[in-house]
Amino acid sequence: MDRTNGDRFKTLFLLVGLTGLVTGLALWIAGRGDAAGLVWTLGVLPVLFALAAEIVQSLRRGEVGLDIVAALSMSAALTFGETLAAAVVAVMYSGGTFLESFAEGRARREMHELLSRVPRTATRHRDGALEEVPLDAIAPGDRLLIRQGDTVPVDGRILSASAFLDTAALTGEPLPVKLARGAEALSGSTNAGEAFDLAATRIAQDSTYAGIVRLVEAAQRSKAPMSRLADRWSLGFLGVTIAIALAAWWQTGDPIRAVAVLVVATPCPLILAVPVALVAGLSRAAHYGVLIKGARPLETMARIRTLILDKTGTLTDGRPRIVAIDSHGTVSQTDVLRLAAALDQASKHPVAQAIVNAAQERGLALPVPTGVAELPGEGVIGTVAGHEVIVGGDDFVARRVGRMPGTDPHIAAGSVLVAVALDGQMAGHLIMSDPLRAEAPDMLQRLRHEGIGRILLATGDRAEVAETVTQGLGLDGVRAGLTPDQKVLLVLSERKNGPVMMVGDGVNDAPALAAADVGVAMGARGAAASAEAADVVLLVDRIDRLGPGLEIARRARLIAIQSVVAGIGLSVLGMIAAALGYLTPVEGALLQEVIDVAVILNALRALRISPAGVA
Repeated sequence: MDRTNGDRFKTLFLLVGLTGLVTGLALWIAGRGDAAGLVWTLGVLPVLFALAAEIVQSLRRGEVGLDIVAALSMSAALTFGETLAAAVVAVMYSGGTFLESFAEGRARREMHELLSRVPRTATRHRDGALEEVPLDAIAPGDRLLIRQGDTVPVDGRILSASAFLDTAALTGEPLPVKLARGAEALSGSTNAGEAFDLAATRIAQDSTYAGIVRLVEAAQRSKAPMSRLADRWSLGFLGVTIAIALAAWWQTGDPIRAVAVLVVATPCPLILAVPVALVAGLSRAAHYGVLIKGARPLETMARIRTLILDKTGTLTDGRPRIVAIDSHGTVSQTDVLRLAAALDQASKHPVAQAIVNAAQERGLALPVPTGVAELPGEGVIGTVAGHEVIVGGDDFVARRVGRMPGTDPHIAAGSVLVAVALDGQMAGHLIMSDPLRAEAPDMLQRLRHEGIGRILLATGDRAEVAETVTQGLGLDGVRAGLTPDQKVLLVLSERKNGPVMMVGDGVNDAPALAAADVGVAMGARGAAASAEAADVVLLVDRIDRLGPGLEIARRARLIAIQSVVAGIGLSVLGMIAAALGYLTPVEGALLQEVIDVAVILNALRALRISPAGVA
């Protein structure tokens, strides 16, 4: 049974049980006791049958849960004619499972977004013409045309003079790269330049992107299930309940005493308090932009001890920004930016768009360029307000103004240098990089305070770039140049230190997110694949929301435990009273309702959790 149908059945059972209870009460008030008993029985039986089926499935999996106590209490009450007590228990139980189902939600949707990114067809050269063919028809050696904006369908070699590819989804590298003839292009990359020809080297199912999809699916299948908080208390509670019920029956010879004990023992503090507290925690976390996909991930978040962070788009902003402007001669820094941005309005290059955005943020007026010619991966030439302007890589611009390349300003690892020339003379340079998020240092310090003992960086970027970006952050380790499967291995190896949380935003992070005890995706600008594979999605583009999310998870779990301890303690006292004959089954069911209300009110305190230092 899939999750959607399961949720529908839980809703149906709650409605059946509630309808039976209310209708029976109406008949009983009207003096029709026999009819009331029949209606209560009919309302209980569907819930009891469904519960029995769940118990059988759980026992086959080797699990002993709370369902057994609820089934015993309903069965015993029906057997000895206590139909009202049975109906009350059925409503309490079905209501609890409905709440838990609501808390869990759809813990993980299908990977349709990830799979939809894979192209379904490709354009192949054949006998001097172009034909559209399905991916399965591509064989190694086929010559393919990759148009601008296309996703590379299979791994292959570049046959054209050059190609300009955006590999951010695969490697985490924030800037597109230029590949020369003969270089390998990975499936899943996006053509950010002019159309080029590709010689297929692998079939689609053996290519890089398909391998990432398989990694995600394998990681999700092998991920250890997170046990419910309530189930971890259930075995001991079951033993205590049966012992008290049998002792009462044996000492008095009255089976109704045992029925009363079982009814009072119906584990509604566990069935109700835990999901209510966790649902409240989920709601509170969402208020701060942290979408947690169910109660189980929230429980596990509260126990996280190791954090693994991706770099690009997670620890860093993921978008190139201007960090410095170097001007030459009489040209001001503002004019260098204005000229470059005006010309780059005609380019779709990510760096060009970042320069335009920077100029617009500063309120600069940008003239419309004319006579624009762009060499993909090299630079742009055109006219701005009557002046010839060249913008591009330092080598590209230097060759056109008669200046020796390599005399550019010193730049740090991971930075990009954009040269700007005006009327045949070098006008200046724009130094761009993918900066560390401003909130990252404080966020890491707060996570340490929240009990995270080990924080690592895992990136597909170069080691020198990773070391430069993370300098001074006090990380416990930096792992660079990692492939998606190597990130998964890192997550699995870190489990020896406790539950692991992985935070990322790209397609290359999706397998590791699926493998981690809790995967967190940067949902505001991250890849859909990472959001699908993750247990938690940050809905706002702020990494510092991790702290409030963890604090809410831990406090919600603590409130749930407090409710359970108090509820079970009161239930045990009620069981003893029932065993001594002070409570009938119906009175026991009503007492249990009072206990339920008390623990639910306590659990709802999770709605008022206010993380420290967050508005």
